[in-house]
Amino acid sequence: MKVFAVLALALPAALAGIINNDHLKTEVLVAADCKRKTQAGDKINVHYRGTLESDGSEFDASYGRGQPLSFTVGKGQVIMGWDQGLLDMCPGEKRKLTIQPDWAYGSRSVGPIPANSVLIFESELVSIDGVERDEL
Repeated sequence: MKVFAVLALALPAALAGIINNDHLKTEVLVAADCKRKTQAGDKINVHYRGTLESDGSEFDASYGRGQPLSFTVGKGQVIMGWDQGLLDMCPGEKRKLTIQPDWAYGSRSVGPIPANSVLIFESELVSIDGVERDEL
């Protein structure tokens, strides 16, 4: 599938970093502990599987390519739902991000993603460049 589906074109909710608002819902699928969590400006490496909420069909996944996606979080290189939903995350952590259209692609159709789609990403933080993975 195509990486463009993720790239932008123009634990419980009580834990820090978990966002649940009108634009984005995050759910921790696999928790991880670390001393240094993701921050805006970090170059991160993320594996993901993206599906449409409407019918569950997969539109993109990094797993099939065997290489995580690398980008700088919080800098507008990806959709807003990723820039916000992947903050305060530890390497090894897995999150489910449910992203409303206004923090995804809005009224634009992008490849296999219809306009006004709610997107669901199962995301796994593989690493933060320059940060050693903490020993547990």
